[in-house]
Amino acid sequence: MSRVAMTSHERFTRAFAHQQGDRIPIIDGPWGDTVQRWQTEGLPTDISWVDYFDVDHVVGIGVDTSPRYPARRLEETDEYVIDLTSWGVTLKNLKRTSVPQYLDFRIHSPATWQEAKNRITPTRDRVNWDYLKANYRTWRERGYWIQGNPWFGFDATHSFVDMEVLLEAMVENPEWCVDMYNHCLDVSLAMLQMVWDEGYTFDALFWCDDMGYRGTQFFSRDMYRHQLLPVQQRAFDWAHAHGIKAHLHSCGNITRFLPDLVDAGLDCLNPLEVKAGMDAVAIKQQYGDRLALHGGINAVLWDQPEAIEAEMRRVVPLLKQNGGYIFSSDHSVPSSVSLEDFRRIIALAKQLGSY
Repeated sequence: MSRVAMTSHERFTRAFAHQQGDRIPIIDGPWGDTVQRWQTEGLPTDISWVDYFDVDHVVGIGVDTSPRYPARRLEETDEYVIDLTSWGVTLKNLKRTSVPQYLDFRIHSPATWQEAKNRITPTRDRVNWDYLKANYRTWRERGYWIQGNPWFGFDATHSFVDMEVLLEAMVENPEWCVDMYNHCLDVSLAMLQMVWDEGYTFDALFWCDDMGYRGTQFFSRDMYRHQLLPVQQRAFDWAHAHGIKAHLHSCGNITRFLPDLVDAGLDCLNPLEVKAGMDAVAIKQQYGDRLALHGGINAVLWDQPEAIEAEMRRVVPLLKQNGGYIFSSDHSVPSSVSLEDFRRIIALAKQLGSY
């Protein structure tokens, strides 16, 4: 048993290899409102919450895959903003943390997609090279875990095509859907390859592709196998060809897709959403020797000290067995969670997650 504190890179490397480290990696995603609340309760404003709680450092390298339509702010009040995005989406956001409201979509048919597609090409000016030059060396020297972030798939597509239109197209015009999935992946990987070739390597591909909701997935397993899985397979293969891991975030209940994802080579799944019906312990028992797990701690309980402690004591010792587990909530940390609530949770995660 090692008593020497590892870097985040060392912890994640061991977790993905299904090996034990000094403790399980611990990361999460508090809302902006949550961090603001913590600052009123004693979190210093001159230090990140990650450093304050001594949890793990994870950074992402993203690229611009948009059609670069002219973006502008259309309206602003004390409560909300309405923006026209570079994807041609009219989007309303409250100034406090909330789910965006999609008001209009420029891309709504194969013809409007083709217009956008012609504008989405892999060019060097879609990468923030100054940001990488300023930060990358520090990330490596401090042992951060670095992720390349492609943007493709069902979830990415329904951020620029109305979800009802997309779901109908999966039935009536699947070729259009597959073309959108593939082109966004092609451009993402081409630009991430540019980044890689410049020496800015990363440790995993991490992307979001929410495929489920409460109780089940948005589309059938047959549709998944024929339309989306082959595209995801290309991402898995690209990652493995570069000697790195494939790490997928998919909210909702996607239990029926797990056999296909594991067989295709997915290395890690997040967030294992409990309220949607995902059972992290059962998944660990069935796939834990092949699939690393990230999340699975019910965010609904995080502002209930006794309930969240009982849940963590129930699941963390099982999930951490033989490595292969990254601690976090099953979605994000809402502003109902106080600084003291979070302090107790992190302390307990470190205690239960130690090897």
